[in-house]
Amino acid sequence: MSAPFPLPRRSKDPDGLAHSLAQALLAGERRALARAITLIESSHPDDQRTAEALLGLILPATGKAIRLGISGTPGVGKSSFIERFGGFITNQGLQVAVLAIDPSSQLSGGSILGDKTRMETLARDPHAFIRPSPSSGSLGGVARRTREAMLLAEAAGFDVVLIETVGVGQSETTVASMVDMFLLLLAPGGGDDLQGIKRGIMELADLVIVNKADGDLLKPAHLAQADYRAALHLMRPRHAAWRPQVLLASALLNQGIDGVWQAIQDYRTTLQADGSLARQRANQARGWLRRELQDGLWDWLRGDAAVAAALPALETDVGEGRLTPAAAARRLLGLLRRP
Repeated sequence: MSAPFPLPRRSKDPDGLAHSLAQALLAGERRALARAITLIESSHPDDQRTAEALLGLILPATGKAIRLGISGTPGVGKSSFIERFGGFITNQGLQVAVLAIDPSSQLSGGSILGDKTRMETLARDPHAFIRPSPSSGSLGGVARRTREAMLLAEAAGFDVVLIETVGVGQSETTVASMVDMFLLLLAPGGGDDLQGIKRGIMELADLVIVNKADGDLLKPAHLAQADYRAALHLMRPRHAAWRPQVLLASALLNQGIDGVWQAIQDYRTTLQADGSLARQRANQARGWLRRELQDGLWDWLRGDAAVAAALPALETDVGEGRLTPAAAARRLLGLLRRP
């Protein structure tokens, strides 16, 4: 398959690497997608320049996929559910990319869980792509370049891009700010489980799925469904046109997956009809810009020679209580205003 539009040469890409990689990516080559994600995750300045050129080339081919975020409490069966759900999607003749954000090892910096080993069947599916990425200490446990990886997957022709978070926590807010729809996976347990789930996380959910609704847990699952529905009824929905649903599913028995997919289709149709989806993506892009500015300014700040020289002593003073963080920050910023 050839590229859907001609790619111009860029002066920032003198060796043509970004151009050739973009052509392979737009042709749907999996190896090119894996290589492109590795490129954007690199911190090397040359790689970053090439990655910027690559993203500029493929940007017109992005935006057509359904962007989904999914999270859930530990032990809820996220990997099993995603494997069943991904298989259902590919059986519809579609392609799915799973960007799984794993917690990072403090020793090696690499992914700890390794989702390809936890989703063996989906990993062998020719219409699926799984990429585990270490969070590397990023705020919220979401890899810094997850957004760019999502764009690359869209450019490669994937119809659904699913971002799996580390677990319930700060990562939910970050993921919700980059996807069309946020799915929260919960286990049976009703009110007892509800007490342990933060209100803020429930408010982020566009769809709640009670997994493990089978066998002896079927009755508790129905009770949990009623409890979560009551809880959501008391919360303000994220979208005026959509009331979050609570569905039952069993990854073990492969049940309820079709209902989840139908709810996703209904959600997308509803938000597209009144323009909410387009507005949400525009707001997310603006937020993405602000986040990039924050990260870029911090990188630039640390790269300043005067700041780099003063920072260790100021950190020591703050840590030992001799200086407030605000005062230390003002001193560092004052160094940037020097003539």
